[in-house]
Amino acid sequence: MNGRLIAIGDIHGCHAEFAELLERLELAQDDRLILLGDLVNRGPDSAKVIELAREHRALSLLGNHELRLLKYRRTGDRKYIKESELATYAQLRDEDWKYLEGMTLTFEEPELNTVFVHGGFLPGIPWQKQPAEIVTRIQVIDREGRPCKRSDAPGAPSWADFWSGPPFVVYGHTSRPEIYKLKWSVGIDTSCCMGGSLTAYILPEKRFVQVRARQRYWS
Repeated sequence: MNGRLIAIGDIHGCHAEFAELLERLELAQDDRLILLGDLVNRGPDSAKVIELAREHRALSLLGNHELRLLKYRRTGDRKYIKESELATYAQLRDEDWKYLEGMTLTFEEPELNTVFVHGGFLPGIPWQKQPAEIVTRIQVIDREGRPCKRSDAPGAPSWADFWSGPPFVVYGHTSRPEIYKLKWSVGIDTSCCMGGSLTAYILPEKRFVQVRARQRYWS
C-alpha cells in the first residue's frame, strides 16, 4: 500500500475545522482520504465541506444525513427531512448532488484487514450483505438483538462492543466526547458540531490527529 489511508469522522458542515485538519495532515500525492459520512447538516456550511472533499479527491461514505437529503430530493416527501435541514438542501448545487450520489456504503482495504463505514454493522451477519438502513444508522443493539439508535434504546450497548472481527472497522455516526477504540473497531465521531473535536485516523501507523471545534454549532 503506497501512501497513507486517512479516515475523518462526521464533519457536519464544519468547514473551518475540516480545512484546519486537512492543513495539519499535510496530505501527500499518494495519500487517500476517506470521509465517514455525515458531511452535511447541523454545522455552518455543508456546501463548502463538499467542495473541500471534491478538491482533495476524498472518497466519501454515505451517512444517514446524506441518505435523508437524497431521499427527499428523489421523492419530495417531507417525512425524510427535518426542518433544520432544508437550509442545507437549498444550498447544494448540481456538483454537490453528484458527489452525494456517488457515495458508497463501505470501503474495504484488504491489505490492512480494515473496513470503513458510517454507522457500523450488526454482528453475526456478513458485513457485505447489510443494507443502508443498518450500516448508516446502527448505534446500539437492543435486548432483542435489533440495531437501534441510542435514543430508542437508552442504556443499550454499542454494536462495537459485540463486534469481534475480522475485519477491523473504522466508523463514525455515534458521537462521543472521546475516540472509542476497541480491539476490532474504532469510533471517531468526536462531536465536532457540538463543540467537540474533528478526528482523523491515519493508517497504517494507527495515529490520531484532532482539531478542536471553534464553537458549538448544534445542540
